[in-house]
Amino acid sequence: MNLSNLQPAEGSTHNQNKRLGRGEGSGKGGTSARGHKGAKSRSGYSKKIGFEGGQMPLQRRVPKFGFTNINRKDYEGVNLDTLQLLVENGIVQDTVDMSVYVANRLATKNEIVKILGRGELKAKLKVTAHKFTATAKAAIEAAGGEAIVM
Repeated sequence: MNLSNLQPAEGSTHNQNKRLGRGEGSGKGGTSARGHKGAKSRSGYSKKIGFEGGQMPLQRRVPKFGFTNINRKDYEGVNLDTLQLLVENGIVQDTVDMSVYVANRLATKNEIVKILGRGELKAKLKVTAHKFTATAKAAIEAAGGEAIVM
């Protein structure tokens, strides 16, 4: 063992990169591996989000119109014929609630469910949802069921 074969303990060093800008003899002097000229060679350079090298950025190229209402509520619609199909397949007997919608992938646990009036419901069901259309509510009650608003 002598000075020529000393090396750090296994796992003690992490950075194996060459140090930049420490003279020509290091192999990474001069431009410090930044190339010649241009914005990326300058100190303090940071690329702006969405910058496309001076080309008109996509965010500015795309036309914009209208507005988005931040208070809008998006309902996940479930039709009466879908509920009837669940009854026919033996998935539902008497009650339909959020757990049924989630289990059958009609809605996710965080979505707001609205029962819509397409199709007809023959089964007597106790349906629980956030909202009902007037036709859906009438059809559920006409079949002898119950429409419960969450």
